[in-house]
Amino acid sequence: MQDLPVIAQVLRTPESCFASLPDFPYAPHYTEVGGLRIAHIDEGPREAPIVLLLHGEPTWSFLYRKMIPVLVAAGYRVVAPDLVGFGRSDKPANRRDYSYLHHVQWMSAWVEANGLRHLTLFCQDWGSLIGLRLAAEMPARFDRIVLANGGLPTGIGPVPRAFRIWRAFARYSPWFPIGRIVKTGCAAGLTPAEVAAYDAPYPARRYRVAARVFPGFVPTTPDDPERTRNERAWDVFKRWDKPFLTLFSTRDPVTRGGEKIWQTQVPGARGQPHARTRGAGHFLQEDKGAEVAAAIVAFMRGTHPPAHA
Repeated sequence: MQDLPVIAQVLRTPESCFASLPDFPYAPHYTEVGGLRIAHIDEGPREAPIVLLLHGEPTWSFLYRKMIPVLVAAGYRVVAPDLVGFGRSDKPANRRDYSYLHHVQWMSAWVEANGLRHLTLFCQDWGSLIGLRLAAEMPARFDRIVLANGGLPTGIGPVPRAFRIWRAFARYSPWFPIGRIVKTGCAAGLTPAEVAAYDAPYPARRYRVAARVFPGFVPTTPDDPERTRNERAWDVFKRWDKPFLTLFSTRDPVTRGGEKIWQTQVPGARGQPHARTRGAGHFLQEDKGAEVAAAIVAFMRGTHPPAHA
């Protein structure tokens, strides 16, 4: 296992903060990685094919509560971790402990520690920036990929105006209401109880460091420190012949249209049943969760097992 950063001060959200989560009865499981406790949901038959659900910013695995039942009912095992700094996972207190590279390292070590193989990855937002790197760096563990409202930026090309506004808000606004932020990214909105559930992991300002700093880690300039690693990952995907599906939504101002480069550049994406998730905002898991899960099931059932399976 690779060397991981040493974290001096760690915060852990009290379990009492998660006492009243709507429609989320799933018990957390924990894995120690580099001195950090990473939480994940693990549902469905132990020996079944695994669907790995990676959330983004500033959400946590609660985001997948509408998708988990559909995937489990279809006979799959569903594993949904909370990224370091989010949900029930530990939260380094010092913002200098966070970086794009550190999160890839933490989640790579978490995948290895749990012995996860033959994965179908579903990733969105920062779940894609991290998850696509995982797949590129340990491709033997991944059988299929479903990408929605995300990508693998290299700092080349224009930056969407909506993202520039979001990045500035995260950096400078003294007010950072995470639940309300998630609500604005949903076309259908959220109930007060759902807003509270997204706020639950962050009982005080010091718990929100990851949510604050993540937008600044997205490569947006050619001199970004992660440009080279992301370009190496792109080299892998330009040769990726395993099944690759895109399910971008139609009402996301940041990533709308971003599926085209994947459909044309990734060999495994050719001929796949790509779909646009209509009427969904950035967090399509909230707006169209059951529909997205059903599309994943159809994709998995319609693709042949990889040669190494």
